[in-house]
Amino acid sequence: MGSVNTDTPALATNPRFIFFTDFDGTITTADSNDYMIDNLGCGAAQRGADNHEVLAGRAHFRDVFYDMLDSVRTPFDECLRLLLANIRLDPGFKDFYLWARANNVPIVILSGGMEPVIRALLDQMLGPGWDMQVVSNDVAPAVEGGSIDDEGGWKIVFHDDSVFGHDKSIEIRKYSSLPERPVMFYAGDGVSDLSAAKETDLLFAKEGKDLVTWCENAKVPFVTFRDWTSIGQTVKDIVAGNITLQDAARGRI
Repeated sequence: MGSVNTDTPALATNPRFIFFTDFDGTITTADSNDYMIDNLGCGAAQRGADNHEVLAGRAHFRDVFYDMLDSVRTPFDECLRLLLANIRLDPGFKDFYLWARANNVPIVILSGGMEPVIRALLDQMLGPGWDMQVVSNDVAPAVEGGSIDDEGGWKIVFHDDSVFGHDKSIEIRKYSSLPERPVMFYAGDGVSDLSAAKETDLLFAKEGKDLVTWCENAKVPFVTFRDWTSIGQTVKDIVAGNITLQDAARGRI
C-alpha cells in the first residue's frame, strides 16, 4: 500500500477496500440542502429547473447551488433545528457502518453540503463518537463580523475553486493515483456527485434520481440501489470473494 499521510487518512489501517459516499439523499433519506431550499428558500420548482440546467451542461452546479442556498434567509441555528427534526438516516446505513468498522472498510463522506449540518445530523443519527472522515463544504457569516444565526446571516463556503464547488474527484484521486491501492466504491444520488461518478471501481447510483439520468446519458457504468441494505449485501459479497466487481457491475440491485 502507498505511504500513509494526512492526504490519505483512510489508508491508516491498510484497508483492502474504501467506500466513498455522498451524504445528503444517500446516507439520509432526504437531502438537507433540498429541504431548506424547498421549504425556506426559492422552492422545489426552481431547484428542479436549476438542476436540469446543470444536467444539460448549460450551467455549473457551483453557481446554481450558491443561488439556491442564498435564497434561504432563515438563521442557521433555526435551519439546523428544522433539519434535525426532519432528516432521517437511510434504514440500512447504520448496519453497513457497523459492519464496515468491524471489517476495516473505511467510509469517507464526500459532500456538497455543509460540515456543521453533516456532523450534527450524524451525531443525532449514529450517536457521538462515530468514525468517518468528512470532506465537504462549510458555512460562514454572510458579512464579516456578522453571525450565521442572524436573518440572512450565513453563506456556503465552497471546498475548492472548481465548477462543482466541491470536486469530489480530487479526494478520490489521492487514492486512485497510488501504484498500489484499495478497491474503491462510491454511492451517490444527484448532481453534486457528477465529479465522482467515473472515479471508483464500482458506482452505486440511487434509483430514480438525477445521478442515474446523468450516468445513462453519459454511458457511465453504475449499479442502482434503493437503500443501503442492497449496497451492504453487494459490498459484503465482494469483500468475501463471493462475487467479483464485474459480477456486481453487470447486475442491478
